Amino acid sequence: MPEKSDALSALQQRLAYTFRDPRHLVRAITHPSYLHDNPEETESNQRLEFLGDAVLQLVLTEALYNQFPTDREGALSKSRATLTKGVFLAELAQQLDLPSCLRLSASEEQTGGRDRPAAHEDAFEALIGAVYLDSDYATARGVLLALYGSFETRLAGTQSTENPKGRLQELVQPLHGNHAIRYEVVAIHGEDHAREFEIQVFFNDQPLGIGRGKSKKTAEEAAARLALEKLTNSPM
Repeated sequence: MPEKSDALSALQQRLAYTFRDPRHLVRAITHPSYLHDNPEETESNQRLEFLGDAVLQLVLTEALYNQFPTDREGALSKSRATLTKGVFLAELAQQLDLPSCLRLSASEEQTGGRDRPAAHEDAFEALIGAVYLDSDYATARGVLLALYGSFETRLAGTQSTENPKGRLQELVQPLHGNHAIRYEVVAIHGEDHAREFEIQVFFNDQPLGIGRGKSKKTAEEAAARLALEKLTNSPM
């Protein structure tokens, strides 16, 4: 993939890791749709995503266990869930400028696939899987923890976004009742095994924002965050 060589070199610099076998990196940035236009390609990043998710879970579980020795299981589980949310992984991918490196089909590109958070999340997990395959667990662990930085800072920055649907309901209910907020699926992208949902949130039938996610729940949460921002800036 010579046209991407400069971009991939820059990506490896941001990642602070140089691949011994560049094929692992190329596979990590290969969206499933790319195979439709390029039948000579045999594998997308889906298997690497599966592997990377497992590496991610183990690294964060171990690190949280060691860094927060007084936290009980429930608190540790909550912290890990926060740090592995799709929206969080998509943010890490964007910090690496990983979306600009993705290999997509022409139709996926034309329909905004490069901007979809679910594709960013998948590619980030695949990238971690690729680093692990190319090196070892200790190296992948070091790369991943460097990307996360301080857990205290990361977790503090996400506390205000926890349970956005509940906070939206609490904001609206006193003046407008229990049924002023509703969510509606407006689009579903991707194949059955790689769906992305677009859900719009309405306040008294007024659209407030569209959220996207790999499940209806995460898409609704993303939409609720947009609604909270809008209602906070423009009170009801």
